[in-house]
Amino acid sequence: MIASIGLPKRDSAGLIGVLPPTFPEWLGGSNFQQTHGTRFAYAAGSMANGIATPELVESLAHHGMLGFFGAAGLPFERVEAGVAKIASHLSGRGLPWGANLIHSPHEPALEIQSAKLFLERGVPCVEASAYMTLTPAVVLAGVKGIATRPDGSIARPRALFVKLSRPEVAQRFLSPPPSSLLNDLADQGLLTQDEVHLAKRLPLATDVTVEADSGGHTDNRPLAALLPTIKVLWEEIRSRHQLDSRLRIGAAGGIGTPSAVAAAFALGADYVVTGSLNQGAVESGLSADGKAMLARAELADVAMAAAADMFELGVKVQVLRRGTLFAARANRLYELYRSYDSIEALPDEVRKELEEIFRSSLDGIWEETQAYWLRREPEQAARALYEPHHKMALIFRWYLGMASRWAINGDESRRGDYQIWCGPAMGAFNAWTKGSFLESPGERTVVQIGLNLLEGAAVTSRAQQLRACGVDVPSEAFCYRPRRLGVG
Repeated sequence: MIASIGLPKRDSAGLIGVLPPTFPEWLGGSNFQQTHGTRFAYAAGSMANGIATPELVESLAHHGMLGFFGAAGLPFERVEAGVAKIASHLSGRGLPWGANLIHSPHEPALEIQSAKLFLERGVPCVEASAYMTLTPAVVLAGVKGIATRPDGSIARPRALFVKLSRPEVAQRFLSPPPSSLLNDLADQGLLTQDEVHLAKRLPLATDVTVEADSGGHTDNRPLAALLPTIKVLWEEIRSRHQLDSRLRIGAAGGIGTPSAVAAAFALGADYVVTGSLNQGAVESGLSADGKAMLARAELADVAMAAAADMFELGVKVQVLRRGTLFAARANRLYELYRSYDSIEALPDEVRKELEEIFRSSLDGIWEETQAYWLRREPEQAARALYEPHHKMALIFRWYLGMASRWAINGDESRRGDYQIWCGPAMGAFNAWTKGSFLESPGERTVVQIGLNLLEGAAVTSRAQQLRACGVDVPSEAFCYRPRRLGVG
């Protein structure tokens, strides 16, 4: 039975009580800031194809926030150059930063090459994304270099952030890596026996980002259901394996307003990660045309579309729907892939339909596609010669890949084909910023976005604290409006 109590009484001066101050720096788990050297428990996720630019990462680092370079989808030379640039500006100063390692089931050699690059360059934080299972590359990134401190605890030279949305995937990263993978890496000379032994005492990940309904790869899960589930799972696994390692659990997906940030921290998130809205930031690699389209997006202006990197598996990504036909066209390609065994089997009217979308003959697209794979991964081109269905997939993936490039380059003649990753957070952000200085795409710097979200979350959290104490707090106390905040 819950005892019935009255509202708090005022003293003669009208004072009800006193609460200590609340600051943006105090939101989330302080262990995040202590471990990663940030001022805030806040990060901007790695937007692929270089949309999360070195400039974006560096700007965040200089203002106490963590950013991840969008290495996924870039040629290795550009990944190498981007990592080198950021490292030269930040690593010597101890500032926080990271880079993305994406699961590449069709290009395992590129995945392991990227992981080795991050080790060589001393990338302090690696954000692993789109993983459905463990691979040698992600285990290497999480384990290489671990060692025992004089007090017997284990030191980890880098953090492994893992973005996930399924408990069965989370279980793999919350647990120590399987012995089979560790031993294989040791047999290849990539791990020492000491590293193999110590890895069995730790969860593979250091930070797990629970990703709800987001742009790009997503399962469209609600954060309020997903985050508590993963937190409970971690406690079960820690107890079962008797792990003494500290692990941080953060929140991503749908975070586009101060109230959403405050809600994530109220659910127990150690940190928050923003995504879609940073794509529209001044420092992002998306074209001005693409940023303008994002700035007009409303809450429901998103759709699920076939993904380029996992097309054959039927995996989908969430993209902007307003102003582009990409989602409908991408899903049409996947339907055709499921229905026909080869390009040659397509009816004439379907071939004509595709050539109108592609603005080129299918034979011409194949020549361009084949030349690309002969440069990047010859095995893919060779396989297409004896697997017609694989050739079909590569041709369709040409369109999916080019659609992102058209949006990044701002090819307005292909605006109807722009692929812009976007979740509902973008629409919420636009509604919140309407009428403020942040309504203009030219004012949306990644730092002003982050600072305003955090300041607003502190205000919102403060109002909720007062309400929890029985104070009749008006609804407008929860409505923080964006304002220019100092960045000195």
